[in-house]
Amino acid sequence: MSPVTAEDLKTELEMFCITCEDDSNLDKMVAQCVCNRMPADQWVLEWVAYSTTKNGLVLSVDSLDQFEHDVLNKRTASKQSFKREEPNRPRDIHTIHDIIKAEEEEDDLLDCYSTPAKGSQKRALTTPENPHSKRSSALLSSPGVLLSPSCFSPSTPSQKYSQRGGKGEVVVSFGAVQGTRWAGRKSAGANIQLHVLEGPEDSLHCSYKYMFQRLRDVRNVLTEKIEELGEELRSHFSIEEFSPVSLPAQDSVCVVGQVCCDSNGRLNAQSVVLEAGPEQGAQQVRLDLSELQEYSLFPGQVVAMEGLNTTGEKLVVSKIYEGIPPPFFTSDVKEETDEAEALNVLVACGPYSPSDSLTFDPLLDLIHVIARDRPDVCILLGPFVDSKHQQVEKSQVTETYDAIFSRCIESIVEGTKAVGCGLVFVPSQRDVHHHYIYPQPPFTLASLSKNPRVTLVPDPCTLLIDNVTFGVTSTDILFHMGSEEISCGTGPDRFSRIVKHMLTQRSYYPLHPPADELNMDYEKFHSFGRMPLTPDVLVIPSEMRYFVKDVIGCVCINPGRLTKGQVGGTYGRLMVKRTSASADKKRVSPCLAAQVVKV
Repeated sequence: MSPVTAEDLKTELEMFCITCEDDSNLDKMVAQCVCNRMPADQWVLEWVAYSTTKNGLVLSVDSLDQFEHDVLNKRTASKQSFKREEPNRPRDIHTIHDIIKAEEEEDDLLDCYSTPAKGSQKRALTTPENPHSKRSSALLSSPGVLLSPSCFSPSTPSQKYSQRGGKGEVVVSFGAVQGTRWAGRKSAGANIQLHVLEGPEDSLHCSYKYMFQRLRDVRNVLTEKIEELGEELRSHFSIEEFSPVSLPAQDSVCVVGQVCCDSNGRLNAQSVVLEAGPEQGAQQVRLDLSELQEYSLFPGQVVAMEGLNTTGEKLVVSKIYEGIPPPFFTSDVKEETDEAEALNVLVACGPYSPSDSLTFDPLLDLIHVIARDRPDVCILLGPFVDSKHQQVEKSQVTETYDAIFSRCIESIVEGTKAVGCGLVFVPSQRDVHHHYIYPQPPFTLASLSKNPRVTLVPDPCTLLIDNVTFGVTSTDILFHMGSEEISCGTGPDRFSRIVKHMLTQRSYYPLHPPADELNMDYEKFHSFGRMPLTPDVLVIPSEMRYFVKDVIGCVCINPGRLTKGQVGGTYGRLMVKRTSASADKKRVSPCLAAQVVKV
């Protein structure tokens, strides 16, 4: 619907021989059209019908206020009541309470604009301990009010999203799902240890040098990466020494370096070169992969290779030594972890609104899921205000992006207060109001800085939740690496290969050069973009198809996005518990079960 203007209203009123030249009256009428999402002609018809019943009521600010109270508020309330009718949604004790609370909110909202009728026997719902109205308290804590469509630019709810099918359908299962009770502990949020693995003194802040990144500093970071991973390869595979890549030799030699492309195009089997570090001459050599039965390579990958280089210009590769993943986290407290209950963790990734509407209906549905399942921890990844949203791209938003984001986060916190779950907010490169750089600093919300339930983390980060490690990144590394990686003889499972590359390269973003849409700060990346250990659970949301896989002992989950264009998407849930090693001293994965579910 195009925005309503004062001229539109004047034109429609003149059709009924009504003139209005007062700017204050026109501004009031435009505001009513915007707040109630009504076109000019429909508003005029409603006014004419109302004024006729009032014996030709004259246009004025007072009469417009009376019209809003008698007609428009009741019209909006009836629409919201109809919208809440969801016959296909399963009902339990939590959703029934939500329905009762919503009905009380609607009644109280209308009462705010009127005085009780004389002689009314309606009694205020107050108690000696709580003199304020219970309905007023429910109104303030309702996420639906904070995320009301009228708070944003004129937008109608997405019809495709409201007509979606398969709500609550489990599309992927992993582990011992049979008999799993997808609910949190009896006292959610209590006695749960949740913190970023890096200490507060090492946390990522916003001190970035925008457009001031020296090539020498970038080179130093890449060189240090080659040296560190090369030393791990040398010690693990018992390699005596690495030879310079450009040195001719008649015998088989072993070299180490970073995989690169010889041109600006995409990598292929004929364009692969290996770039060595300064200790091996800092030169490049072309690679011949024809003798390899299988391989999987991507730009930026640090590998050791064995082969013949008789001319110094081309290495005929006979063997590739891939990287070694870092060790897993080991807990010193074994008895307490064995006796602890399993932890229910919900994972969801934005966008939280359909691409054709800013009504945030998917987010409200997710809050209902949280109220129903009562997870212990919710890891929510951006974007919260998506830069790729249609209305954001066309600048059709009437509020500031920061205001919309604050309203969104406050709605999540208030809507889950009764559950008491821990909330982890992870930023995204697509958050239009946040720093567009990688690694990305955490959100800054002064109103939630002292809330013990809220944890603001950077992208990427490694979390420790009840002695279970979670590696989390909202950047779509699966999509970026999937378009650059080449392979031969390794099978069709590209997702597992990419995740394995992340673990063996010990990095949340091992691709170099990065995708065009990513602004990399290499100095920050050296400190905050690497994996300090192999996480027990790796959360890597992507535009690619959702999955849950075990890759060399790490359970990797792509929960998908909560919305896919104009339709509903998916979210993930996991049941985790740290246990002691088995009798044969083998590591036991703390991820007991996992699922990806349609919203």
